[in-house]
Amino acid sequence: MDAKTRILISLGAATAANCVPCFEHYFGQAQGVGLTSEEIKEAADIADKVKKGAQMAIRKTIGDLVEEGVTTEAPCGGASDRPCCG
Repeated sequence: MDAKTRILISLGAATAANCVPCFEHYFGQAQGVGLTSEEIKEAADIADKVKKGAQMAIRKTIGDLVEEGVTTEAPCGGASDRPCCG
């Protein structure tokens, strides 16, 4: 994998994880490998879409669980209708 791709992935992951120090670290490396502001913004925008999708999924699951009162024991000891951590 080339350096530009590695840093774009890292910037996207940092954005999705809400890790400001991580983003700042990789942003500092971005110019050194020739990334443009547009490329960096696009990586962050894609990460935001992934993050929003994950948030929508968890909010739906929370709503479903609250409405349905699912109480199946999950491997981690929590209530779930499917495995969460096992």
